[in-house]
Parts: sequence; structure tokens; C-alpha cells
Amino acid sequence: MFDGIPPHEKRRLKLGQYVIMKYGGKVVFFGRFVAVQRTWTAFLASTNRMRWPRFLLFNALGGIVWATLYGLVGYFLDDTVHRLVGGVGIVAIVLVVVIIIAFLLFLRRNEHRLEDEAERALPDQFAELKFCPQ
Repeated sequence: MFDGIPPHEKRRLKLGQYVIMKYGGKVVFFGRFVAVQRTWTAFLASTNRMRWPRFLLFNALGGIVWATLYGLVGYFLDDTVHRLVGGVGIVAIVLVVVIIIAFLLFLRRNEHRLEDEAERALPDQFAELKFCPQ
């Protein structure tokens, strides 16, 4: 039973369950807008026990909103995009890098607080689970 998993990894597994339990709908919905997260959202939601109807609802809504927004942006900015690519493109890339760095710093600073919240919300989570090595 989870004897081979280091304690800090158990905390991260519990953190994943807590985040999906508390923010699962938002994670799935906004996951449609981020390329790498779009790939992993279904896997993470299922391994962290998100209920199927809730996942289906937020995944469908996120997909519909994502497709609609991208379609409308492409339609309305048809020729304008070519003019924006120059200097604005460089500024956009720098802005995206700054946002990613800020997000990673935020996660790093709040990871322990979220792990503590997860521990309070799911105190004996690993006592209930059975680990079957293959």
C-alpha cells in the first residue's frame, strides 16, 4: 500500500485529487484553451476521480466556447492579422513568456499551502486506496 511512494509524492497525488475535486470544472473548461493542458486534462481528471457527467459537461462547454472564439477571431481579424504580426507579435511572445513565468512562481509559492488544504480536506485518502503493483 503506497509504501514505495515518497511522502512528498503522496502529498502531490493528494493535491491533484483536491484540485480536481474543488476546481475540476474550471480546470477542464479552461484546459481546452491551453494546448498542452488540453492533451492532459482528460487523463488527470480521470486519474483524480472526477465524475464522468461533470467532466463531459465542462469538456463539451469548453470545446464549444473554444471553437466559437477561434472561429470568430479568425473571421473578424481576417486581414488585420497580417498587420499585427510585426511588432505586436514580438510583444505578444514576450508577454506570454512573462505570464508563464509569473504563473510558475505563483504555483511554487502556493504549493505548500494547497498541499496543506488538500491534507485537511482528504486526511486519510491513502488509507482507503489499494495499490496493486504490476
